[in-house]
Amino acid sequence: MFEKPSLLKNKETKDALCKIVGACATKYHYTMQSSASILHLIHKYDFLPQHMADAVAQAEIKYNDGSLAVSLIREIGRMSPKDYARDASGAENVGRFLVELADRMPKLMSINVGILMPHFGGESYKIRSSLVGVFGKLIAKAFKDNDGNSSNSTHRLRSKQAMLDILLERCRDVSAYTRSRVLQTWAELCEEHSVSIGLWNQVSEIAAGRLEDKAAMVRKSALNLLSTLLQYNPFGPQLRTATFEATLEKYKQKLTGMTPLSTSHGNEENDVVVKTEISEIEEGEINNDLNGNAAEEHLSPDKNEEAEQNCVEDSGPSQIENGVDNDDNTPDVGSLEQTRALVASLEAGVRFAKCMSSTMPVLVQLLASPAATDVEHSIQFLMRCRQFLVDGAESCLRKMLPLVFSQERAIYEAVEGAFITIYIKKNSMETASNLINITIDASVGDLAALEYIIGVLVSKGDVSSGTISALWDFFTFNVNGVSAELSRGALSVLCMAAKSSPKVLSLHLLNIIDIGFGRWAKEDPLLARTACIALQRLSEEDRGSLITRHSRVFNSLKSLLVGQGLTEQSWYSAAEQAINAIYTLHPKPEIFLADIIKRFYVSTFGQNETLEQVAPDGQTQLDEASLHQCSLSVGVTKLSRFVFIVSHVALKHLVYIESSVRKVRKQKADKQRAAAESQASETDADLSQSSEKATQECNINAELGVSASEDARLDSLAEKAEREIITGRQNQKFVIGICAPIIAKICKDFAMLQKFPRLQASAMLALCKLMVVDPDFCDANLQLLFTVAQNAVSETVRSNCVIALGDLAVRFPNHLEPWTEHMYARLSDPSQSVRKNAVLVLSHLILNDMMKVKGYISEMALRLEDEDPRISNLVKLFFHELSKKGNNPIYNLLPDILSRISCQNISEETFCNIMQFLIDSIKKDKQMEGLIEKLCHRFSGITDKKHWVDIAYCLSQLTYTEKGFKKLADLYKNYEHALAEDAVIDYFKSISSKAKKFAKPEVKSFVEDFEAKLVKCHEERKELEITAQNAMSHQQKLSAQAGTEKPNPDETSFETKIAFQDDGFNEEDIGSSKITSEESTRGDAAEDIDSHESIISEPGDATASRSTNDESYLESNICPSATKSCRKGKPRKKQSRRNPKLEEPLTEEDELPDIQPAETKVVQPGRELPDDNSSISSFSHDNIGLSRRKKAVQVKLPAEESVSSVIDEEKENNIKQIPHTRSSHKARQQKETVTSQTRTLRRR
Repeated sequence: MFEKPSLLKNKETKDALCKIVGACATKYHYTMQSSASILHLIHKYDFLPQHMADAVAQAEIKYNDGSLAVSLIREIGRMSPKDYARDASGAENVGRFLVELADRMPKLMSINVGILMPHFGGESYKIRSSLVGVFGKLIAKAFKDNDGNSSNSTHRLRSKQAMLDILLERCRDVSAYTRSRVLQTWAELCEEHSVSIGLWNQVSEIAAGRLEDKAAMVRKSALNLLSTLLQYNPFGPQLRTATFEATLEKYKQKLTGMTPLSTSHGNEENDVVVKTEISEIEEGEINNDLNGNAAEEHLSPDKNEEAEQNCVEDSGPSQIENGVDNDDNTPDVGSLEQTRALVASLEAGVRFAKCMSSTMPVLVQLLASPAATDVEHSIQFLMRCRQFLVDGAESCLRKMLPLVFSQERAIYEAVEGAFITIYIKKNSMETASNLINITIDASVGDLAALEYIIGVLVSKGDVSSGTISALWDFFTFNVNGVSAELSRGALSVLCMAAKSSPKVLSLHLLNIIDIGFGRWAKEDPLLARTACIALQRLSEEDRGSLITRHSRVFNSLKSLLVGQGLTEQSWYSAAEQAINAIYTLHPKPEIFLADIIKRFYVSTFGQNETLEQVAPDGQTQLDEASLHQCSLSVGVTKLSRFVFIVSHVALKHLVYIESSVRKVRKQKADKQRAAAESQASETDADLSQSSEKATQECNINAELGVSASEDARLDSLAEKAEREIITGRQNQKFVIGICAPIIAKICKDFAMLQKFPRLQASAMLALCKLMVVDPDFCDANLQLLFTVAQNAVSETVRSNCVIALGDLAVRFPNHLEPWTEHMYARLSDPSQSVRKNAVLVLSHLILNDMMKVKGYISEMALRLEDEDPRISNLVKLFFHELSKKGNNPIYNLLPDILSRISCQNISEETFCNIMQFLIDSIKKDKQMEGLIEKLCHRFSGITDKKHWVDIAYCLSQLTYTEKGFKKLADLYKNYEHALAEDAVIDYFKSISSKAKKFAKPEVKSFVEDFEAKLVKCHEERKELEITAQNAMSHQQKLSAQAGTEKPNPDETSFETKIAFQDDGFNEEDIGSSKITSEESTRGDAAEDIDSHESIISEPGDATASRSTNDESYLESNICPSATKSCRKGKPRKKQSRRNPKLEEPLTEEDELPDIQPAETKVVQPGRELPDDNSSISSFSHDNIGLSRRKKAVQVKLPAEESVSSVIDEEKENNIKQIPHTRSSHKARQQKETVTSQTRTLRRR
């Protein structure tokens, strides 16, 4: 019946079943059988743990017998931890049963919990997590009652302390689930007031450390625990570190004065007592020598609760000071002990306050986390920190403002809720003051976020009309103590509100003009800029009233541009907004601003002629010398302002044309829709049908192409108007077109710009704006722009160029496409600001599909390990967002990124971090399998061992399924040659070990066989590599010995005795040549090795028989035969090819100990074997010590003779000079000398 959940929902039925189980197990002594059945049911059904716990608890209550519970605990403890590792669902059910049992029977569970301790070492994280929950229940409930027995209480307290220590240790469990459960348990204990003040700081520090855990669930639990610790902290409602430290210092001095004995011995004793008190409170240690009552006083939850309340009351500065002032000069012992305890509490409070404030930098990072839970709970914790006045909480909360643009609804709601709680109050003046204060000194990003969230709150009605009125009072100085800065802040908030409700500004237009452009603007230069923004936010009706009145607003804007009232730093931002306001308000802004540009031109260059008096080709009469002279005479200020005005007017005129086109199209669409609706209304009275008919008619017109021709004509006019801004009309150029060449010429004068950095910044910014306007002008100056972006001294100029390149890539992608590599090159700029802007620009272009992702993306990947953590985080965010697009482009880009990064000069750690991050972004099994195949194919054709190691590392970071591992095994031939490297084989072993963890038995056997195959191949190739290295070192040693030996000057050189005749070699000349005995000895015994090799070369190729590279020579002449022999696994037979002309062969003792090569002929690639009748040999005299000539000599032999016959004859004449001895060591020395000479002769 327990197997049917429907029956257990009936309370009476459930109670009856529980009684039956309890009676059978306790009254009728069927404990063992009942335990086995209950455990079986718990393993099988996940809805039974709670009901079975109720049954066991009722049996203990009714019959006062806990044998059933003890039996179940023992049965669970006897089970092997491996069984729970295999049975995940059973482990979860058993864990839930234990937690329920501990909640209902805490004392009995605390006595028998030691039986379950071995499961903490098991692999099942579910059992470990459940045991953590059991300990939490026991600590909270099992140790509250005191039975009066001191020995019993001491034992229980020790048990409690042991459980607390285990909970502290489990915070470092390997499983994230268990770590998270531990932190949740600590939070529950804090709520139950079961954490002593001594453990408070220790738990706080552990929770603060877990904020940097790699698992999101652990970070979430840590944030919740920190919030709970703050809420239930025993140190007071205000946690300012400075206040605590000041109070602590005061009471330390007071404690020193309260010491009864003023002697040095008394002071030392007092210090020892205070330190002991502090250590007991902070560390929470239990003194085993104390009696039960004393221990209970320190650790009892009831006493702790009282101590916490006392600490909260006493830690307030006012109460502490009043208490000390009322003390007598000679206090009693009780007051002394209280003061010592208070000092210890203040020490713990300072530590806790510092721990909370130290989490602020981590919380700022969590606000930018991709996990929504991190952001939400970080905001909640920051709100709690602000409530308790934790240092740094207010500044951290400001960093949450940009999160209002998050696409996660939960994050936006959390930010909005926090903003309303902090800044929106019931008092209108207080709300206005809060909003004004947050706008002052806010960054550009914060202002944009504020504008968005205030607009939303105004539209929802959360910002009341009283708050708007209070803001106007601040702006118009109707509030006492208002400064120009506060007035500007109030106008900024009103501008933000006007974006969603333009009527906010309607009644105060004159105030905006009078205050914004009046004398207050001189005190706060940014006030004029804010006033210009306010003019742009006016409604259409208000704009019309300004035009009809022809008020002084345009005169004010003109004087702001031309006048000298503003400082150099504030003029540019104010002028920018003034031009924007003119284009927003004026009916003919181009005429109004053309007059201003002409005035700037005349005042800047000092020429009498106007702008229309230009050269026939459209260029101005100013040359480089006049520009330079102008900058010296007038100064850079006027010239900088002139180029700024010209460029910004050009850019705004482009925007004006586009907005005019949109208005025309909207008007036409509205007109057509209105006509269609009016016509439909005449025949159809139903409004819904008329609207539907109007829509259908518009669709018909669209299908017939009625409006397409009008749109094409409108587009043509817009394009023509855009080109006329700079290019002009036929032979006529307008104001901007005349000034544009001047700006380009200024930017090309590098000598002048180096003298005036401010002018360079203005001129380059102006050039970039003009390039955005006109494609021809952009194409003509692109090379200049990239040159400045790369070589400019000022990082501000380089940053502006990078930002401008992003705008140009959006507007003219075809013009920028050939320069893509140079855009990525800015990621390696030495300036952090330039790199940051480059990352932002490229991220915007790529993520919005404005630029194709090419192989240069490896430069972006390198920024993952940038020295600036902000840049590194931005790049990580970029790749995180890129992985979400389509089928994850990182999958296709990874092999190319790997190849490019492997060629970079970076450390191994940097390479591993980059590739690991990129590989972690690939989640699909199919893509993993594709990467395995792609990376394995990369081994082919690569000889660089570093690349082998890099590819093997990437393979080791992939996640392997059964199919993926089999694919790796199938591609064995691709990476077989790379297994000789130790690092490569280590990475493949790690792959095998990971595959064996979760593999089936048959797959595990396959993995083990494949690993053995890899190890065997590694050992064989390692042995061959060592053999080749030894042979090469031996070859180099012999070459060095041959090169250091000199011929005897008394004897005739071997080279001079050779007669070169047209008909071939002369045997008599060879026979008459003299060779020293030592050289003859070297050239004799090498017959054992080299007699089987026939080095063939083309006629006329003196050096073809041997490569100049010793390694390639070794591989082509020695290694092939050795490899072939070793590969077969058979020992090579010693070849003894005797010369028939020798009188006696060498004995066994005289033979070389080295392995003789197989009797094969090695042929150079691309060569053919000659006939047996003719043999051609070539040699180089640099390889022997017989001649100083560097040219190789070709020797032709007669048809009836060969080189071998000459060598054999020479050996026969000289072999008798070698003394035969019984010493093998001496024989080997002689043969080594013979080997070198013999090889030299054969090469000749």
